[in-house]
Amino acid sequence: MKKALIASMLLVVFFNAVAQEENKSEEKKGGFKKENLFVGGDLTLGFSNLYTALGINPYFGYSLNKYVDVAASFNFNYISQRDYFIYGDKVRQTLYGPGAFVRVYPLRFLFAQAQYEHNFIRQKYIPANNSGYLPSTEHFDANSFLVGAGYAGGRSEDNKSFYYISISWDLIKDKNSPYVDGLGRGIPIIRAGYNIALFQGRRYR
Repeated sequence: MKKALIASMLLVVFFNAVAQEENKSEEKKGGFKKENLFVGGDLTLGFSNLYTALGINPYFGYSLNKYVDVAASFNFNYISQRDYFIYGDKVRQTLYGPGAFVRVYPLRFLFAQAQYEHNFIRQKYIPANNSGYLPSTEHFDANSFLVGAGYAGGRSEDNKSFYYISISWDLIKDKNSPYVDGLGRGIPIIRAGYNIALFQGRRYR
């Protein structure tokens, strides 16, 4: 986990340094630029033979430069798992919580992403017939650190509104994480959405 965090931080620092050197003679020095603001959101789909996840994830962010975006996010998800403890049982989870992510673009149409989430979870357990287990409802929370990559369609220096699709995995794998199955295995999380530039302009020319 520590290695993943360090690697993500080094990527951000590297691309930020390269961008500053490349653009320092062309961009205005310092200051907040409203044209760097963006909003967006995506739909989440996670799946395996025992697991299904559906959710939405709106966000509000700022482009540090043409290589790096950062954003605050909020997510709401519904999770269904079967054979959670024993064969035939089910677990259904409703969860919500804040998060934040950084996206690094080594190419205009490709990005790496690291996203932290803290989820508040309501879980309903439905036992299998004649299992001896009792139904129950619990409340708890869990941290997740999602790392992955994606494709940004239509993104360019002059167009910061684009659609994207990404895939990621939870590196923490907390036992209460919505992104692991009943055996503690990581689930691939597929997200597709749209990024909207609030004040479209020629930011990096």
